[in-house]
Amino acid sequence: MNIATNAFPTEELQRRNAAHHVQPFSANNALGKKGARVITGAEGVFITDTEGNQLLDGMAGLWCVNIGYGRKELADVAARQMAELPYYNTFFQTTHIPVIELSERLARIAPGDLNHVFYGSSGSEANDTNIRIVRQYWALKDKPNKKIIISRRNAYHGSTMGGGSLGGMTAMHSQGGLPIPDIHHIEHPDWWSFGGDMTPEDFGKATAQKLEAAIHFYGEDRIAAFIAEPVQGAGGVIVPPSTYWPEIQRICDAHEILLIADEVICGFGRTGNWFGSQTLDIRPDIMTIAKGMSSGYQPIAGSIISDEVADVLGRDEFNHGYTYSSHPVAAAVANENLRIMEEENIVGKVRKTAAPYLKQKWEAMRDHPMVGEAKIVGMMGSIALTPNKATRAAFKSDAGTVGYICRERCFANNLIMRHVGDRMIISPPLIISNDEIDLLITRARKSLDEALEIVKEKGLWEEQ
Repeated sequence: MNIATNAFPTEELQRRNAAHHVQPFSANNALGKKGARVITGAEGVFITDTEGNQLLDGMAGLWCVNIGYGRKELADVAARQMAELPYYNTFFQTTHIPVIELSERLARIAPGDLNHVFYGSSGSEANDTNIRIVRQYWALKDKPNKKIIISRRNAYHGSTMGGGSLGGMTAMHSQGGLPIPDIHHIEHPDWWSFGGDMTPEDFGKATAQKLEAAIHFYGEDRIAAFIAEPVQGAGGVIVPPSTYWPEIQRICDAHEILLIADEVICGFGRTGNWFGSQTLDIRPDIMTIAKGMSSGYQPIAGSIISDEVADVLGRDEFNHGYTYSSHPVAAAVANENLRIMEEENIVGKVRKTAAPYLKQKWEAMRDHPMVGEAKIVGMMGSIALTPNKATRAAFKSDAGTVGYICRERCFANNLIMRHVGDRMIISPPLIISNDEIDLLITRARKSLDEALEIVKEKGLWEEQ
Protein backbone atom coordinates (compact mmCIF):
# COMPACT_ATOMS: atom_id res chain seq x y z
CA MET A 1 0.00 0.00 0.00
CA ASN A 2 1.32 3.43 -0.99
CA ILE A 3 0.96 5.94 1.82
CA ALA A 4 1.76 9.63 1.31
CA THR A 5 4.04 10.97 4.03
CA ASN A 6 5.48 14.33 4.95
CA ALA A 7 8.81 13.29 3.46
CA PHE A 8 7.98 14.59 -0.02
CA PRO A 9 9.30 18.07 -0.91
CA THR A 10 6.65 20.76 -0.76
CA GLU A 11 7.11 21.66 -4.43
CA GLU A 12 6.47 18.07 -5.52
CA LEU A 13 3.30 17.85 -3.44
CA GLN A 14 2.09 21.17 -4.84
CA ARG A 15 2.72 19.95 -8.38
CA ARG A 16 0.84 16.70 -7.79
CA ASN A 17 -2.02 18.60 -6.17
CA ALA A 18 -2.35 21.02 -9.07
CA ALA A 19 -2.30 18.20 -11.61
CA HIS A 20 -5.51 16.54 -10.46
CA HIS A 21 -7.20 18.36 -7.58
CA VAL A 22 -9.87 20.99 -8.34
CA GLN A 23 -10.13 23.12 -5.19
CA PRO A 24 -13.25 24.94 -3.98
CA PHE A 25 -13.58 28.72 -4.14
CA SER A 26 -10.25 28.97 -5.99
CA ALA A 27 -8.99 30.14 -9.36
CA ASN A 28 -7.29 26.80 -9.87
CA ASN A 29 -4.98 27.78 -12.74
CA ALA A 30 -3.49 30.61 -10.71
CA LEU A 31 -3.38 28.49 -7.57
CA GLY A 32 -1.52 25.77 -9.45
CA LYS A 33 1.20 28.24 -10.38
CA LYS A 34 1.41 29.68 -6.87
CA GLY A 35 1.22 26.34 -5.09
CA ALA A 36 -1.23 25.43 -2.35
CA ARG A 37 -0.02 25.34 1.24
CA VAL A 38 0.21 21.66 2.21
CA ILE A 39 -1.06 20.93 5.72
CA THR A 40 0.41 17.88 7.42
CA GLY A 41 -0.72 17.89 11.04
CA ALA A 42 -2.65 19.63 13.77
CA GLU A 43 -2.87 19.75 17.55
CA GLY A 44 -5.06 21.91 19.78
CA VAL A 45 -5.45 25.27 18.03
CA PHE A 46 -2.43 24.91 15.74
CA ILE A 47 -1.90 23.41 12.28
CA THR A 48 1.46 22.51 10.72
CA ASP A 49 2.54 22.63 7.06
CA THR A 50 5.27 20.84 5.11
CA GLU A 51 7.69 23.72 5.73
CA GLY A 52 7.40 23.28 9.48
CA ASN A 53 5.34 26.43 10.02
CA GLN A 54 2.97 26.22 12.96
CA LEU A 55 -0.08 28.39 12.33
CA LEU A 56 -2.59 29.44 14.96
CA ASP A 57 -5.92 28.51 13.39
CA GLY A 58 -8.11 31.50 14.10
CA MET A 59 -10.89 30.01 11.95
CA ALA A 60 -11.19 26.52 13.52
CA GLY A 61 -10.80 25.02 10.06
CA LEU A 62 -13.98 26.26 8.41
CA TRP A 63 -15.72 27.37 11.64
CA CYS A 64 -15.98 23.75 12.73
CA VAL A 65 -13.13 22.36 14.89
CA ASN A 66 -14.80 23.42 18.13
CA ILE A 67 -13.00 21.03 20.50
CA GLY A 68 -9.66 21.50 18.78
CA TYR A 69 -7.40 19.19 16.82
CA GLY A 70 -5.92 15.92 17.99
CA ARG A 71 -8.73 14.47 20.14
CA LYS A 72 -7.83 10.78 20.04
CA GLU A 73 -11.19 9.83 21.54
CA LEU A 74 -12.90 10.70 18.27
CA ALA A 75 -10.45 8.62 16.24
CA ASP A 76 -10.96 5.68 18.59
CA VAL A 77 -14.75 5.90 18.31
CA ALA A 78 -14.54 6.07 14.51
CA ALA A 79 -12.29 2.98 14.42
CA ARG A 80 -14.60 1.00 16.71
CA GLN A 81 -17.67 1.90 14.70
CA MET A 82 -15.98 1.07 11.40
CA ALA A 83 -15.14 -2.37 12.79
CA GLU A 84 -18.69 -2.99 14.07
CA LEU A 85 -20.93 -1.36 11.44
CA PRO A 86 -19.04 0.75 8.90
CA TYR A 87 -22.13 1.63 6.94
CA TYR A 88 -25.81 1.04 6.56
CA ASN A 89 -28.55 3.32 5.33
CA THR A 90 -31.78 4.29 7.05
CA PHE A 91 -33.91 4.38 3.90
CA PHE A 92 -35.78 1.11 4.23
CA GLN A 93 -37.28 1.09 7.69
CA THR A 94 -33.95 0.38 9.34
CA THR A 95 -31.91 2.29 11.88
CA HIS A 96 -28.82 1.79 14.04
CA ILE A 97 -27.61 2.58 17.55
CA PRO A 98 -25.26 5.52 16.76
CA VAL A 99 -28.03 7.57 15.11
CA ILE A 100 -30.53 6.68 17.85
CA GLU A 101 -28.15 7.91 20.54
CA LEU A 102 -27.12 11.03 18.62
CA SER A 103 -30.73 11.98 17.95
CA GLU A 104 -31.59 11.62 21.63
CA ARG A 105 -28.66 13.82 22.60
CA LEU A 106 -29.53 16.50 20.04
CA ALA A 107 -33.16 16.56 21.19
CA ARG A 108 -31.95 17.07 24.75
CA ILE A 109 -29.64 20.01 24.01
CA ALA A 110 -31.73 21.73 21.33
CA PRO A 111 -34.05 24.50 22.58
CA GLY A 112 -37.84 24.35 22.81
CA ASP A 113 -39.69 21.58 21.01
CA LEU A 114 -36.96 20.91 18.42
CA ASN A 115 -36.94 17.17 18.97
CA HIS A 116 -36.58 15.53 15.54
CA VAL A 117 -33.56 15.30 13.22
CA PHE A 118 -33.20 14.58 9.50
CA TYR A 119 -29.52 13.93 8.65
CA GLY A 120 -27.22 14.79 5.77
CA SER A 121 -23.50 15.24 5.30
CA SER A 122 -23.13 19.02 5.00
CA GLY A 123 -24.86 22.27 5.82
CA SER A 124 -25.54 22.70 2.11
CA GLU A 125 -27.41 19.39 2.03
CA ALA A 126 -29.32 20.29 5.18
CA ASN A 127 -30.51 23.58 3.71
CA ASP A 128 -31.55 21.80 0.50
CA THR A 129 -33.50 19.49 2.78
CA ASN A 130 -35.11 22.48 4.48
CA ILE A 131 -36.52 23.66 1.14
CA ARG A 132 -38.13 20.24 0.68
CA ILE A 133 -39.37 20.13 4.29
CA VAL A 134 -41.10 23.51 4.34
CA ARG A 135 -42.77 23.06 0.96
CA GLN A 136 -43.98 19.56 1.82
CA TYR A 137 -45.16 20.83 5.21
CA TRP A 138 -47.38 23.49 3.65
CA ALA A 139 -48.60 21.09 0.94
CA LEU A 140 -49.74 18.66 3.63
CA LYS A 141 -51.53 21.54 5.36
CA ASP A 142 -53.47 22.17 2.14
CA LYS A 143 -51.53 25.35 1.38
CA PRO A 144 -49.46 24.25 -1.63
CA ASN A 145 -48.97 27.82 -2.87
CA LYS A 146 -46.78 28.62 0.15
CA LYS A 147 -43.46 27.96 -1.61
CA ILE A 148 -41.45 31.18 -1.43
CA ILE A 149 -38.54 31.26 1.01
CA ILE A 150 -37.19 34.65 2.04
CA SER A 151 -33.49 34.95 2.79
CA ARG A 152 -31.04 37.86 3.07
CA ARG A 153 -28.44 39.46 0.88
CA ASN A 154 -24.87 38.53 1.75
CA ALA A 155 -26.10 35.39 3.52
CA TYR A 156 -24.32 32.06 3.13
CA HIS A 157 -26.39 28.87 3.30
CA GLY A 158 -24.22 26.48 1.29
CA SER A 159 -22.97 25.87 -2.22
CA THR A 160 -25.48 23.46 -3.73
CA MET A 161 -28.18 24.70 -6.11
CA GLY A 162 -30.60 25.02 -3.21
CA GLY A 163 -28.15 26.23 -0.56
CA GLY A 164 -26.46 28.62 -2.97
CA SER A 165 -29.86 30.02 -3.93
CA LEU A 166 -30.86 30.54 -0.31
CA GLY A 167 -27.60 32.40 0.19
CA GLY A 168 -27.49 35.97 -1.00
CA MET A 169 -23.98 36.27 -2.38
CA THR A 170 -23.92 37.81 -5.84
CA ALA A 171 -20.61 36.19 -6.79
CA MET A 172 -22.18 32.76 -6.30
CA HIS A 173 -25.38 33.72 -8.08
CA SER A 174 -23.35 34.75 -11.12
CA GLN A 175 -22.40 31.11 -11.76
CA GLY A 176 -24.68 28.19 -12.50
CA GLY A 177 -28.02 29.91 -12.96
CA LEU A 178 -28.76 30.82 -9.35
CA PRO A 179 -31.03 31.45 -7.60
CA ILE A 180 -33.62 28.80 -8.33
CA PRO A 181 -37.27 29.99 -8.49
CA ASP A 182 -39.20 31.13 -5.41
CA ILE A 183 -36.18 32.23 -3.41
CA HIS A 184 -36.09 35.95 -2.65
CA HIS A 185 -33.71 38.14 -0.67
CA ILE A 186 -34.06 41.17 1.57
CA GLU A 187 -31.45 43.46 3.13
CA HIS A 188 -29.23 42.17 5.91
CA PRO A 189 -28.61 44.02 9.20
CA ASP A 190 -25.13 45.41 8.51
CA TRP A 191 -25.32 48.75 10.32
CA TRP A 192 -21.64 49.61 9.74
CA SER A 193 -22.01 49.48 5.96
CA PHE A 194 -25.61 50.58 5.42
CA GLY A 195 -26.87 52.26 8.59
CA GLY A 196 -26.12 55.80 7.47
CA ASP A 197 -27.27 58.31 10.08
CA MET A 198 -29.64 55.85 11.78
CA THR A 199 -28.90 54.50 15.23
CA PRO A 200 -28.12 50.77 15.29
CA GLU A 201 -31.42 50.18 17.08
CA ASP A 202 -33.51 52.06 14.51
CA PHE A 203 -31.61 50.42 11.66
CA GLY A 204 -32.10 46.94 13.12
CA LYS A 205 -35.86 47.34 13.38
CA ALA A 206 -36.18 49.00 9.98
CA THR A 207 -34.15 46.24 8.32
CA ALA A 208 -36.25 43.52 9.97
CA GLN A 209 -39.37 45.23 8.63
CA LYS A 210 -38.09 44.57 5.10
CA LEU A 211 -39.38 41.04 5.74
CA GLU A 212 -42.89 42.32 6.40
CA ALA A 213 -42.71 44.45 3.25
CA ALA A 214 -41.73 41.34 1.24
CA ILE A 215 -44.65 39.42 2.74
CA HIS A 216 -47.07 42.14 1.67
CA PHE A 217 -45.50 42.27 -1.81
CA TYR A 218 -45.59 38.54 -2.56
CA GLY A 219 -48.62 37.71 -0.43
CA GLU A 220 -48.73 35.87 2.88
CA ASP A 221 -50.42 32.93 1.15
CA ARG A 222 -47.22 32.39 -0.91
CA ILE A 223 -44.52 32.72 1.79
CA ALA A 224 -43.34 29.41 3.25
CA ALA A 225 -40.39 30.40 5.43
CA PHE A 226 -37.71 32.89 6.38
CA ILE A 227 -34.12 31.62 6.79
CA ALA A 228 -31.21 33.40 8.44
CA GLU A 229 -28.13 32.79 10.55
CA PRO A 230 -28.43 34.23 14.08
CA VAL A 231 -25.11 35.97 13.34
CA GLN A 232 -24.07 36.08 9.69
CA GLY A 233 -20.82 34.14 9.52
CA ALA A 234 -19.29 33.88 6.06
CA GLY A 235 -20.92 37.21 5.22
CA GLY A 236 -18.45 38.89 7.58
CA VAL A 237 -19.60 38.07 11.15
CA ILE A 238 -22.40 40.62 10.95
CA VAL A 239 -23.79 40.99 14.47
CA PRO A 240 -27.36 42.33 14.19
CA PRO A 241 -28.53 45.24 16.33
CA SER A 242 -30.46 44.22 19.43
CA THR A 243 -33.78 45.25 17.85
CA TYR A 244 -33.45 43.02 14.80
CA TRP A 245 -34.35 39.53 15.91
CA PRO A 246 -37.30 40.45 18.16
CA GLU A 247 -38.91 42.16 15.18
CA ILE A 248 -38.16 39.22 12.86
CA GLN A 249 -39.74 36.85 15.39
CA ARG A 250 -42.83 39.05 15.68
CA ILE A 251 -43.28 39.17 11.90
CA CYS A 252 -42.90 35.40 11.44
CA ASP A 253 -45.37 34.72 14.26
CA ALA A 254 -47.88 37.24 12.91
CA HIS A 255 -47.84 35.98 9.33
CA GLU A 256 -47.76 32.18 9.66
CA ILE A 257 -44.23 31.77 8.33
CA LEU A 258 -41.80 29.06 9.38
CA LEU A 259 -38.59 30.44 10.86
CA ILE A 260 -35.40 28.58 9.93
CA ALA A 261 -32.31 29.38 11.99
CA ASP A 262 -29.17 28.32 10.12
CA GLU A 263 -26.96 27.24 13.02
CA VAL A 264 -24.23 25.65 10.92
CA ILE A 265 -21.71 28.19 12.21
CA CYS A 266 -23.42 29.55 15.33
CA GLY A 267 -24.35 26.16 16.79
CA PHE A 268 -22.59 23.96 19.31
CA GLY A 269 -21.12 26.58 21.60
CA ARG A 270 -19.84 29.16 19.14
CA THR A 271 -21.88 32.04 20.64
CA GLY A 272 -21.52 31.00 24.29
CA ASN A 273 -24.66 28.86 24.34
CA TRP A 274 -25.38 25.57 22.66
CA PHE A 275 -27.09 27.47 19.85
CA GLY A 276 -27.08 31.02 18.56
CA SER A 277 -30.89 30.96 18.77
CA GLN A 278 -30.55 30.81 22.56
CA THR A 279 -28.04 33.66 22.62
CA LEU A 280 -30.27 35.92 20.51
CA ASP A 281 -33.63 34.67 21.87
CA ILE A 282 -34.94 33.19 18.61
CA ARG A 283 -37.68 30.51 18.52
CA PRO A 284 -37.08 28.63 15.27
CA ASP A 285 -39.30 25.96 13.76
CA ILE A 286 -36.27 24.41 12.05
CA MET A 287 -32.55 24.61 12.79
CA THR A 288 -29.81 23.74 10.32
CA ILE A 289 -26.84 22.07 12.02
CA ALA A 290 -23.44 20.79 10.84
CA LYS A 291 -19.79 21.80 11.42
CA GLY A 292 -19.43 21.89 15.23
CA MET A 293 -21.70 18.85 15.65
CA SER A 294 -18.67 16.65 14.98
CA SER A 295 -16.01 19.37 15.33
CA GLY A 296 -15.23 18.64 11.68
CA TYR A 297 -13.89 15.16 12.45
CA GLN A 298 -16.60 13.60 10.26
CA PRO A 299 -18.94 15.10 7.65
CA ILE A 300 -22.41 15.22 9.20
CA ALA A 301 -25.30 17.68 9.21
CA GLY A 302 -28.97 17.82 9.99
CA SER A 303 -32.25 19.67 10.11
CA ILE A 304 -33.73 19.73 13.61
CA ILE A 305 -37.48 20.23 13.31
CA SER A 306 -40.18 21.06 15.83
CA ASP A 307 -42.78 18.64 17.11
CA GLU A 308 -45.47 20.28 15.02
CA VAL A 309 -43.47 20.29 11.78
CA ALA A 310 -42.44 16.66 12.37
CA ASP A 311 -46.03 15.63 13.03
CA VAL A 312 -47.27 17.18 9.79
CA LEU A 313 -44.32 15.86 7.77
CA GLY A 314 -44.98 12.38 9.14
CA ARG A 315 -48.47 12.21 7.65
CA ASP A 316 -47.05 11.07 4.31
CA GLU A 317 -43.91 9.47 2.91
CA PHE A 318 -41.12 12.05 2.67
CA ASN A 319 -39.43 11.22 -0.64
CA HIS A 320 -36.04 12.64 0.24
CA GLY A 321 -32.70 11.43 1.53
CA TYR A 322 -29.02 10.90 0.84
CA THR A 323 -26.86 7.79 0.64
CA TYR A 324 -24.98 8.95 3.71
CA SER A 325 -27.94 10.27 5.73
CA SER A 326 -27.46 9.00 9.29
CA HIS A 327 -24.06 7.46 8.48
CA PRO A 328 -23.16 5.30 11.51
CA VAL A 329 -19.49 6.34 11.72
CA ALA A 330 -20.30 10.04 11.38
CA ALA A 331 -23.11 9.71 13.94
CA ALA A 332 -20.86 7.89 16.42
CA VAL A 333 -18.14 10.54 16.11
CA ALA A 334 -20.64 13.40 16.47
CA ASN A 335 -22.14 11.78 19.56
CA GLU A 336 -18.69 11.38 21.11
CA ASN A 337 -17.83 14.99 20.26
CA LEU A 338 -20.99 16.21 22.00
CA ARG A 339 -20.34 13.91 24.97
CA ILE A 340 -16.91 15.50 25.37
CA MET A 341 -18.39 18.98 25.11
CA GLU A 342 -20.97 18.17 27.78
CA GLU A 343 -18.62 16.37 30.20
CA GLU A 344 -15.89 19.00 29.88
CA ASN A 345 -18.43 21.84 30.08
CA ILE A 346 -16.88 23.47 27.03
CA VAL A 347 -19.90 25.68 26.34
CA GLY A 348 -19.94 26.94 29.93
CA LYS A 349 -16.22 27.66 29.82
CA VAL A 350 -16.68 29.61 26.59
CA ARG A 351 -19.46 31.69 28.12
CA LYS A 352 -17.75 32.35 31.46
CA THR A 353 -14.04 32.47 30.58
CA ALA A 354 -12.84 32.33 26.97
CA ALA A 355 -15.47 34.55 25.34
CA PRO A 356 -15.23 37.44 27.86
CA TYR A 357 -11.43 37.41 27.62
CA LEU A 358 -11.45 37.32 23.82
CA LYS A 359 -14.08 40.08 23.73
CA GLN A 360 -11.89 42.35 25.86
CA LYS A 361 -8.83 41.78 23.69
CA TRP A 362 -10.72 41.90 20.37
CA GLU A 363 -12.61 45.12 21.06
CA ALA A 364 -9.39 46.79 22.21
CA MET A 365 -8.16 46.58 18.60
CA ARG A 366 -10.41 49.54 17.84
CA ASP A 367 -7.41 51.66 18.79
CA HIS A 368 -5.62 50.56 15.62
CA PRO A 369 -5.61 53.29 12.93
CA MET A 370 -7.20 50.98 10.34
CA VAL A 371 -9.89 49.40 12.55
CA GLY A 372 -13.27 51.07 12.67
CA GLU A 373 -15.57 48.52 14.22
CA ALA A 374 -14.75 45.45 16.30
CA LYS A 375 -17.79 43.22 16.84
CA ILE A 376 -17.86 39.88 18.61
CA VAL A 377 -20.39 37.36 19.92
CA GLY A 378 -18.97 34.47 21.87
CA MET A 379 -16.09 33.06 19.82
CA MET A 380 -16.84 34.68 16.47
CA GLY A 381 -15.69 38.21 15.73
CA SER A 382 -14.99 40.70 12.97
CA ILE A 383 -13.19 43.98 12.49
CA ALA A 384 -14.11 46.49 9.81
CA LEU A 385 -11.13 48.06 8.04
CA THR A 386 -11.53 51.71 7.11
CA PRO A 387 -9.47 54.79 6.21
CA ASN A 388 -11.86 56.96 8.28
CA LYS A 389 -13.40 55.71 11.50
CA ALA A 390 -15.65 58.74 11.97
CA THR A 391 -17.44 58.40 8.64
CA ARG A 392 -17.24 54.58 8.37
CA ALA A 393 -15.78 55.17 4.91
CA ALA A 394 -14.87 52.40 2.50
CA PHE A 395 -11.48 52.36 0.80
CA LYS A 396 -11.24 53.86 -2.66
CA SER A 397 -9.81 50.57 -3.92
CA ASP A 398 -12.00 47.65 -5.01
CA ALA A 399 -13.79 46.01 -2.10
CA GLY A 400 -11.62 43.33 -0.55
CA THR A 401 -8.29 44.72 -1.77
CA VAL A 402 -7.20 45.89 1.67
CA GLY A 403 -8.73 42.87 3.37
CA TYR A 404 -6.71 40.56 1.13
CA ILE A 405 -3.50 42.41 1.94
CA CYS A 406 -4.23 41.99 5.64
CA ARG A 407 -5.07 38.32 5.21
CA GLU A 408 -1.77 37.68 3.44
CA ARG A 409 0.14 39.36 6.26
CA CYS A 410 -1.75 37.16 8.74
CA PHE A 411 -0.64 34.03 6.89
CA ALA A 412 2.92 35.34 6.77
CA ASN A 413 2.77 35.78 10.55
CA ASN A 414 1.44 32.25 11.13
CA LEU A 415 -2.12 33.29 11.85
CA ILE A 416 -5.17 32.08 9.96
CA MET A 417 -7.62 34.96 9.88
CA ARG A 418 -10.03 35.31 6.96
CA HIS A 419 -11.10 38.40 5.08
CA VAL A 420 -14.62 39.04 3.81
CA GLY A 421 -14.35 42.12 1.66
CA ASP A 422 -12.55 44.60 3.88
CA ARG A 423 -13.55 42.85 7.09
CA MET A 424 -11.27 40.49 8.99
CA ILE A 425 -12.98 37.64 10.81
CA ILE A 426 -12.09 35.00 13.39
CA SER A 427 -13.71 31.89 14.79
CA PRO A 428 -11.07 30.01 16.82
CA PRO A 429 -11.51 26.58 18.41
CA LEU A 430 -13.60 26.86 21.56
CA ILE A 431 -10.83 25.31 23.65
CA ILE A 432 -8.38 28.15 22.97
CA SER A 433 -6.59 29.27 26.15
CA ASN A 434 -6.07 32.85 27.33
CA ASP A 435 -2.37 32.61 26.46
CA GLU A 436 -3.30 31.45 22.95
CA ILE A 437 -5.79 34.31 22.67
CA ASP A 438 -2.95 36.69 23.57
CA LEU A 439 -0.85 35.13 20.82
CA LEU A 440 -3.71 35.47 18.32
CA ILE A 441 -4.10 39.17 19.16
CA THR A 442 -0.34 39.79 19.01
CA ARG A 443 -0.12 38.24 15.55
CA ALA A 444 -3.27 40.05 14.40
CA ARG A 445 -1.90 43.45 15.50
CA LYS A 446 1.45 42.78 13.82
CA SER A 447 -0.38 41.84 10.62
CA LEU A 448 -2.54 44.97 10.77
CA ASP A 449 0.54 47.15 11.24
CA GLU A 450 2.27 45.56 8.25
CA ALA A 451 -0.88 45.77 6.14
CA LEU A 452 -1.26 49.48 6.95
CA GLU A 453 2.29 50.15 5.74
CA ILE A 454 1.59 48.32 2.47
CA VAL A 455 -1.73 50.12 2.00
CA LYS A 456 -0.03 53.49 2.40
CA GLU A 457 2.86 52.49 0.12
CA LYS A 458 0.40 51.47 -2.59
CA GLY A 459 -1.55 54.73 -2.29
CA LEU A 460 -4.69 52.94 -1.06
CA TRP A 461 -5.11 54.99 2.13
CA GLU A 462 -7.95 56.95 0.55
CA GLU A 463 -11.69 57.15 1.07
CA GLN A 464 -14.17 56.10 -1.55
